Formats: sequence, C-alpha cells, structure tokens
Amino acid sequence: MYDNNKAHYIVVTGILVKDGKYLITKRASTEKAFPNQRTVPGGKLELDDYIKRPKDTSAHWYNIFEGVLKREILEEVGLNIKSIKYLTSLSYIRSDGIPTIIVSLFAEPAKGEIKLCPALTEYEWVTLDEAKDYDLIEGIYEELEMLDKLLKEGTIEEWKKK
Repeated sequence: MYDNNKAHYIVVTGILVKDGKYLITKRASTEKAFPNQRTVPGGKLELDDYIKRPKDTSAHWYNIFEGVLKREILEEVGLNIKSIKYLTSLSYIRSDGIPTIIVSLFAEPAKGEIKLCPALTEYEWVTLDEAKDYDLIEGIYEELEMLDKLLKEGTIEEWKKK
C-alpha cells in the first residue's frame, strides 16, 4: 500500500573532478528552484532508470544512483563519466511540500566537450579557493571542501556548515 508519508523525490548530484578542479554550472533564470545560482549537475531518479532494464538478481536492480548520475550528467553537460563514488547525502522540503533526498556523488569526466542543456547557462572548472567567488547553492561549497580533503588527504568527514 502506498504511504504518502514515506514518499520522497530522490535526486542524485555529481561533482565532476578534472585536473584538481571541480565543475560548477549556473542555473538559468527560468529555473523554479535556485535560479541563477551555481551548483553541480544532477537530477531526479525516475522509474525508467531501472524498471526497463533486466534485474541484476531475481528481485533487485543495482547501481541505480550511478545510472541516474550518468544519465543526468550526459543530459545536462554532455559528458560521459567514470569512477563514480559516494560523498554525502542530504534532505530538504521543496517549496511544493515534497520531501526530497539528495545523494551527492563524485566522478571523473570521460573524454568530450561540455554541451550545456537549456536549464544551465554557464559552467566553470574551479579550484576550491576559486569556488568561494561564486554564488553557490547553500551547502555546495562545504561538499567541495569535503571532496577536496578526501582527494588530497584520503580522509572524509561528515558535512559541516562553516
């Protein structure tokens, strides 16, 4: 039985890492949530992300978040990705009242050129220090800090507000 109290959107975001820099994108002014702010690519889990493919066991599909991220990165910035790993997770209540869970991953781009979708207007490859100069959606900078520390020191800490 469907329980509306347990229903959530699930979103997967990805920080792309190349040559010690991170890809950030600018959301279009027409976007409902966070217009004109910088973020990292990502999007919602859709039923088609797994239901149309064969199950990996008799009852399960695996690598769902990884598949969503591959689809979203390709749709939003035109890149294929590799070496996908977990960073953190968060939740929020959307303005329409729908609870949303976000799984933040990171990956490396495969070869290719960035081609932005209409929902994005600009992109930059930035260092952690350069990221401070952009109007990032709240929390993204701290995710970049977490990832930077993981890549440089091999350690990861839980997300913390600065």
